[in-house]
Amino acid sequence: MFKYDVCVVGGFGHVGLPLAISLADGGKKVVSLDINPKSMEIIKTGKMPFVEYDSEPVLKKVLKNGNFSLSLNPEVISESEVIVIVIGTPVDEHLNPEFELMGRMMESYKKYFRDGHLIVLRSTVYPGTTDMIDRWFKSNKINADVSFCPERIAEGYAMKELKELPQIVSATTDKGLKRAKKLFSVLTKDLVELKPIEAELAKLFTNVWRYIKFATANQFFMIANDHKADFYKIHKAMTYNYPRAKDLPRPGFAAGPCLFKDAMQLASFNNNSFYLGHSAMLVNEGLPNYLVNRLKLKYKLSDMKVGILGMAFKSDVDDKRESLSYKLKKILKFEAKEVYLSDVYIKDSGFMGEEELIKKSDIIIIATPHKEYNKIRFPKNKIIIDIWNITGKGCVI
Repeated sequence: MFKYDVCVVGGFGHVGLPLAISLADGGKKVVSLDINPKSMEIIKTGKMPFVEYDSEPVLKKVLKNGNFSLSLNPEVISESEVIVIVIGTPVDEHLNPEFELMGRMMESYKKYFRDGHLIVLRSTVYPGTTDMIDRWFKSNKINADVSFCPERIAEGYAMKELKELPQIVSATTDKGLKRAKKLFSVLTKDLVELKPIEAELAKLFTNVWRYIKFATANQFFMIANDHKADFYKIHKAMTYNYPRAKDLPRPGFAAGPCLFKDAMQLASFNNNSFYLGHSAMLVNEGLPNYLVNRLKLKYKLSDMKVGILGMAFKSDVDDKRESLSYKLKKILKFEAKEVYLSDVYIKDSGFMGEEELIKKSDIIIIATPHKEYNKIRFPKNKIIIDIWNITGKGCVI
């Protein structure tokens, strides 16, 4: 009845592509559908369009054996039994969820949906979206099963985590749940069954919990720093052979396309009564301002050149989405004499190599803890702001 077992909509991206090739490696006939011809040409050569460790050997394998295909034509939806939709719910400039994106996507693909489809929502969605999509299919007289099976990977490590971590599965019907379980059992036998609302909240709670933990570390760092205490010595004392504090993360920029957004989605879902989430947002988003204000107290920034090492939103990846390094850049552009940018994974016309940046800068801020920066031996005449403590010398500003 169907040419493909699975069609991944949004299948050239950080979530969709690793899932697609992992399912193909598990024996499924998979097609990735997206709208970016440049990415498709890169993927067709067996190369990933972004950093994703251990993925290219699998990509080359499934391209060669014919289990994995690429398409820009939405007609492949009609030719597939399972449709995995990797399109989430962003927030707008007023921090409100933008439901329209999902609605426009569903309407644009309406003529391609068929009776017998299993629709799998994979990205984070606003609670209640799975049931809403189920009603949409019923109102359009399409007999499809709808499920929500959230992705749980850390970007860059999807190939490992898709198989090692339990998969949460949910659906609006028992039949849909059975089909979703069958699909994800290709990756792992460790499946956790929930109702759709429970799965939607589990995904949001997971991301927001991480965001709150990062905010706690950042707030602790600010308190210690204001009193000229090295937070990293305190962190070591708290976590050394002491299990009840071992999950306290290091301070640093808590950013990216998920954590902040999901905290605001959860706040909206709870009638904007989410004090922990809003407080975490103020702390994490305020860290670049805090760093610059501390530097202004100590140095005459208007006469100094500042270099930012690391523009990706997290270590060892090339994804700059929602990176707070760019917020730091904007603030410093106003306060410092010159601002220089560099990232070992991101190529940009406005960037320079790390050696040139170090040579030109009076102050160097390590904004992203890429492993390559661990090897740098900074000149003694440079001011190093190492909030991640990759140099092992602590951080007091």
